[in-house]
Amino acid sequence: MLEQLTSYATHLLASIILLALFVWAYTKLTPHDEFKLIRGGNTAAVFSMGGPLLGFCLTLASSLTHNDSLDKFLIWALLAMVVQVLTFVVVGRLFPKASQHIESNNTAMGALIGVASLAVGIVNAACLS
Repeated sequence: MLEQLTSYATHLLASIILLALFVWAYTKLTPHDEFKLIRGGNTAAVFSMGGPLLGFCLTLASSLTHNDSLDKFLIWALLAMVVQVLTFVVVGRLFPKASQHIESNNTAMGALIGVASLAVGIVNAACLS
């Protein structure tokens, strides 16, 4: 039982650290300040941040479910992080003024970024199974 509890705690801690790392990296990549916008009630920023967060969490969950070692979990989780960041880059190339739209609370743009990231996260999670 102690070994299982230790494994659980280790994987949970690693997941929380990876999630924090993802949020940090994602918010550094985007030209707008999500947290400032969200504190100001900007719904578009919630969508544009929430989708990638959920997409990354889905891949974390899939990696936890399908990998039998912490090393494999970490490798796949880091790859998933790269995929989620690349999704933002691609959407940003398709919609060059996406950041300005988010800042002006264009919920359609925020939803598009969020849904695109969530969709990629779902596919990415399925690829890990």
